[in-house]
Formats: sequence, structure tokens, C-alpha cells
Amino acid sequence: MLRREISLNKMPGLLFPSAVLKESDLNSMEKTDRKKTKNLGKDFICRLQSIFPSPAPTADSSKLSKLNTEEALLWSQSLEKLLQSKYGLPVFQTFLRSEFSEENIEFWLTCEDFKKIKSTSKQASRAKKIYEQFIQAESPREINIDHHTREAIRLNVQEPTMSCFDEAQKIVYGLMERDSYPRFLRSEIYLTLSGKIQPNQVKG
Repeated sequence: MLRREISLNKMPGLLFPSAVLKESDLNSMEKTDRKKTKNLGKDFICRLQSIFPSPAPTADSSKLSKLNTEEALLWSQSLEKLLQSKYGLPVFQTFLRSEFSEENIEFWLTCEDFKKIKSTSKQASRAKKIYEQFIQAESPREINIDHHTREAIRLNVQEPTMSCFDEAQKIVYGLMERDSYPRFLRSEIYLTLSGKIQPNQVKG
């Protein structure tokens, strides 16, 4: 039987001696991973029932359900439509959290709130926090922007203006539009909410 060698010493964070796994062991691990992914999809749909609660049986139940479905279909028109929706935004955020990639939408929303600040002192304090949280190298929720933009922001936050994060916000929006948003539209959660597939059609 063919065997594939895996050196666990080369895997970051693991301090085990080198080991040899059989092909059957690897196949078993792959099946387990696939099962976990499918279960995650089902759990994801269950969690979002709090966002789209099932209405009590009334004459208007089907109408309300249709309105929710119709709204979800609008989200596929553009990322802007999705973010403007009171239901679409939290659904998109939940989807990104399930992928451990929520820093971009969090930064974008934080910038939107930052623009509403009128007080100069509050603006300076908030700008510093945004820089330390999202912009600074190796910050807790570091976003993916180029060095030039990062350096420009570092200088701008010393005397911040309402537009000091605009360039980074544009970059992050573009990343979501090209990457996260298309994945969201292909996800089981979106296909379910838009009525393109039924919950009982999600593979187990």
C-alpha cells in the first residue's frame, strides 16, 4: 500500500516527532473534515433563523416569507445593495465570521461610524484606536492594504480628518467586492435565504 510521509515537525505550532500516516488514515481525516464543513453549513443556517424568524402561522405568513426571499434576491445585484439591507448586512457579517475573515467588513463599518464624529478630540482618539486595531502592522485585525497607504494613514492619524481612512476603505471595499461577496452569493446560506435551495436540500 502506498504511504505518504508527513513531517509534523514542519507544521507550525505542533511539537511532535516525525510520523508516517497510512493512505487510509489520510482518507479518514479528509472525510472527517468534509463532514465538519457540512455540519458547519447546517449550524450556520440554524443561527440565522434569529435574523429571519419563522412567523407564526397566519394569512400573511407566506407573504412575509416571500418578502424576505425577495429582499435576499436583491442582495445579488451589488455589494452596495447587500450592505444597505438591514437583514443583508448582519447575514454577510455572520458569513464572514464563519470564514474567519470578518476584519474587512468590521473596518469598513468602523470607518462609516468614524465619519459621523463631529468632535475633534473624539475624532483624534477614535482615529488612533482604528489605526492600532486595523492598520498597524501585526495589529489584532490587520487589513490587507499596501505599504504606501498604511504609511500615509500613520502620518494622517497624527492630525486626523474625516477622510483619513478613505483610501484604505476603498481598498477594503474592493477586496470584499471581488472576493468575499462572490463567495457569499455561492454559499449555502445565501442560496437558502434567497429560495434557490431549500433547507432540507443542504447535504448532510
